[in-house]
Amino acid sequence: MNEQIKEFNELMAEAGDYLQSRLHYSGYSVGAYRKGWVRIGQFMVSNGIGRYGPEVQKRFLDREFEGRKGRKLSKQERFLANGTGKLTEFQQTSKIDAPVRPKSKYPMVFKGDIGKAIMAFIEYKRSEKRLSNIRLHCHQRNLLPFYRYCNEQNIDGIDDIDMAIILQYIGKLDYKKKTPIRLRISSLRSFMKHLFEQRFLAVDHSLGIPTYRSVSQPKLPSTYSKREIEKLILSVERSSAIGKRNYAIVMLAARLGLRASDISRLKFTELHWDTSTIAIEQVKTGRELILPLLPNVGNALIDYLKHGRPESEEPFVFLSEKPPYGRFTTSNVVTHVVQRAFRKSGIDIQNRRFGAHSLRHSLGSRMLEESTVLPVITEVFGHKSTESTRYYLRIDLRSMRQCMLEVPPVPTDFYLQKGGVFYG
Repeated sequence: MNEQIKEFNELMAEAGDYLQSRLHYSGYSVGAYRKGWVRIGQFMVSNGIGRYGPEVQKRFLDREFEGRKGRKLSKQERFLANGTGKLTEFQQTSKIDAPVRPKSKYPMVFKGDIGKAIMAFIEYKRSEKRLSNIRLHCHQRNLLPFYRYCNEQNIDGIDDIDMAIILQYIGKLDYKKKTPIRLRISSLRSFMKHLFEQRFLAVDHSLGIPTYRSVSQPKLPSTYSKREIEKLILSVERSSAIGKRNYAIVMLAARLGLRASDISRLKFTELHWDTSTIAIEQVKTGRELILPLLPNVGNALIDYLKHGRPESEEPFVFLSEKPPYGRFTTSNVVTHVVQRAFRKSGIDIQNRRFGAHSLRHSLGSRMLEESTVLPVITEVFGHKSTESTRYYLRIDLRSMRQCMLEVPPVPTDFYLQKGGVFYG
C-alpha cells in the first residue's frame, strides 16, 4: 500500500507540474486542485484502494455529490469535479487537454540584492517551515509590489531599507482591496523579520509595521431550530452497521457540540463509562474538555460498538466503512456524514451551511435561548474565555435582553429638588 500511495503522490506531482509548466496555470490554481487530489488520496486509503483510475474518480465523486451534477453543484464542487477530471485525464494520457493560459503580463521576476533576499526568504519558508506551494506563491505575489516599489525608488541594497521606506510603501497601497492589503502587510512583516534574524538588517523593522485592521460585520453562522435538529436525528438510518456509526457521530455533534476533528479522533480511553463523562484533548486548541456522556449519546455509542463497529485493534472509536477498516484519516469524513444526513432529512438547507459545525452553533444558540448563562456555554464548548464564546455565537440583541436589569422607578420628588431647576 505504501508503494501505491507513493505512486499516487507522484501522479499528483506530475499532473501539477504539467498544469504549471505546460499550460501556465498559476501556483495558486495548481495548489487548489491539489487540495482536491489529496482528498482523493485520503478516500483511497480509507477504502483500501491501491491504484487510481476512472473508476476511483467515479466512486469518489458519487460519494461527494450523491448523484448531483451540473447546476446542482456549488461553484466549489464544480471546481473539485473539474480538478478530478484533469487528474484522471493525465493518468490515462500523460497530458491534459486544456487551453494554454497566457503568461502573466507582469511575471514574478526578482533580481538584484533585494530580489535575491526575497527568493532566499521563499526558499527558507519552503525548506525550514515546510509551507505549501500555495502559501509560497502567496508570499511571492504579496512581496512583488514591495520589490517593484524599491526599484522605482532606486533602492538597490537591503541596507537602504528603513522604516520610512516601508511606511511610505504601505501608505501607497490600495485600501479598497481589503484582503490583498492585509496579506501584503503580513508577508512584508514576515520578510522583514527574516532579514533581521538572518542578520541582513541590524534593526527588526517587523516590529514597526502597523497591523492592518479591517472592521466588517462578521458573517452569521448557520443554525437550526430544535425541531429541525430532532428531525435530522430521527431521519438517520440505524438498522445497518454504517447507519449506527453515522447516528453516533450525529449525536456527538448535535447533543455535545463536539467539533468534527474531535469526533474523528475520539479514542476508547476518552470514554469514561464509570463516571458517564467524555474527557478529550481538543484537536484545535489542545485544551482539555470534559463533558457529560448523556444517556442518548451513550446508547448510540454502545449500539455502534456492539452491533456496528468492525473488529479492530485500532484505539479510535470510529472506523471507515470498508476494509481494511482503519481510523478516519481526516475530519472531512465526519463533515460528509453530517452533510449527507442533512440532505436526506428533507430539512431546508438552501443558503445555509450544514456540516458538523452548524450543529455545534445550533446547540450554543439553543442554550442561549433557554437562558443558559454564558460561562456554562463556554465550558461546554471548551473555549478559553466567555469573550471567545460571545464572538463565536455572535450574540444578538434578543439574547442580550435576557441579561438586562430592571430600571427602578424614580420618585416624583426627585425631579423637584431645589425647585426643579436642574430638570425643568
